[in-house]
Amino acid sequence: MTDTPLLSVAALTRLYGRHVGCKDVSFDLYPGEILAIVGESGSGKTTLLNCISCRLAASGGSVSYRMRDGETRDLAGLSEAERRFLMRTDWGFVHQNPADGLRMRVSAGANIGERMMAVGDRHYGRIRSTAEDWLSRVEIPGARIDDRPTAFSGGMRQRLQIARNLVTAPRLVFMDEPTGGLDVSVQARLLDLLRGLVGEMGLSAIVVTHDLAVARLLSHRIMVMKAGRVIESGLTDRVLDDPQHAYTQLLVASILEV
Repeated sequence: MTDTPLLSVAALTRLYGRHVGCKDVSFDLYPGEILAIVGESGSGKTTLLNCISCRLAASGGSVSYRMRDGETRDLAGLSEAERRFLMRTDWGFVHQNPADGLRMRVSAGANIGERMMAVGDRHYGRIRSTAEDWLSRVEIPGARIDDRPTAFSGGMRQRLQIARNLVTAPRLVFMDEPTGGLDVSVQARLLDLLRGLVGEMGLSAIVVTHDLAVARLLSHRIMVMKAGRVIESGLTDRVLDDPQHAYTQLLVASILEV
């Protein structure tokens, strides 16, 4: 990791009238670092993720990102075209429901190839070969390259969504409950795959999850949210093994009791 943050969030706030989506959230994310945001349903973690990733306008605060040329830009100051390009190339977003992150009416290969075309690749043979390679990397047989995601299982769709996001070698990936809704055995396989790819590619990531086991397996640092605010943060193992806030203690205890 370098000494310069890849992403800096300062006093980020999103209000819905009197209701707090998230309030005064600040943190830095460094290259190669994985941050987990945890909390119960309604704690504000997905609202925060959507504000950081420009999918939702913030009510206050700022998000700055270090571009590939080394310049740090306030994301609110980017043009719509710049923001869209960033989302298609330098960032990835893995949705809980793969259908939200895939084009379900085109083939698996085309889903991966679209991201390559977004960064200017027009060579059909290279695109198809790279798509086959990525299908193999996410444990989908290359023979399924022309099949549509509608013919895939839930776990295969999620792995395809991961391939679509990582093919352009993004520097930052957002994940919203990436294992939610999958069977336990499928979750374990997917988590192992994610951990391997993130480590191999040196990616930075922000992972939203209610599952503390997911947070422990994937993240270096963790932020615990309640009612839109961060109530505890620190190194993942430290927070989960020795939680200081009563709410975090309850979260950890609830897992131990299962």
